[in-house]
Amino acid sequence: MLVIWGRKDSFNVQKVMWLIGELGLSYQAVPFGGPFGDCNSAEFVAINPTRHIPVITLDGQTVWESHTILRFLAASDDQQRFWSQSPLERTGVERWMDWSQTSLEPDLMLGVFWGMIRTPEAERDWPFIQKKVAQCTRHFEMLEGILSQRPFLSGDRFGLADIPTGATLYRYFSLEIARPSLPAVEAWYQRLQSRPAYREHVMVSYDSLRGQRIEL
Repeated sequence: MLVIWGRKDSFNVQKVMWLIGELGLSYQAVPFGGPFGDCNSAEFVAINPTRHIPVITLDGQTVWESHTILRFLAASDDQQRFWSQSPLERTGVERWMDWSQTSLEPDLMLGVFWGMIRTPEAERDWPFIQKKVAQCTRHFEMLEGILSQRPFLSGDRFGLADIPTGATLYRYFSLEIARPSLPAVEAWYQRLQSRPAYREHVMVSYDSLRGQRIEL
């Protein structure tokens, strides 16, 4: 049985749960992190020394780091719906996964979202937040050019490349920030919202995170 440790309102957990939903996998969810369990506890450190969620266990084996989990689940799928055996073709997926994790997420999730939502109002650094909003604008304007030429980051059909960046859209479009006109990105967001697994696992209220500095 696939077991996933994490919180439903954790962004990194949501990426993994979205793919689990797309693959139709049976799983057991173990609420963990924040009010559900201390990631610094000996119990959790024994399965993930980095002390972050999500973590999955399967057949006695443990995998952690959200994008590594995504790759593992995609590669393990018998139908290979989200994985290519061609290393070159896989770069078309993995470059977007890596870009999202190293460029977009630090600005949007750790910059804007953390600054506006996770930080208590009296402590918010608005010049820093606005700087990060401007950087997000550049990221999404770049995506606008890509998505004006194809319906998904993965190409003509939905794929693994869409999950990390696509998972940011619910928060990006629900934050009270200035956003440029992004018709192609907005159309992509609409296509993602038509997917049941996206609605169930990504479009999750984050109200409980307001002012809370709990584990990612």
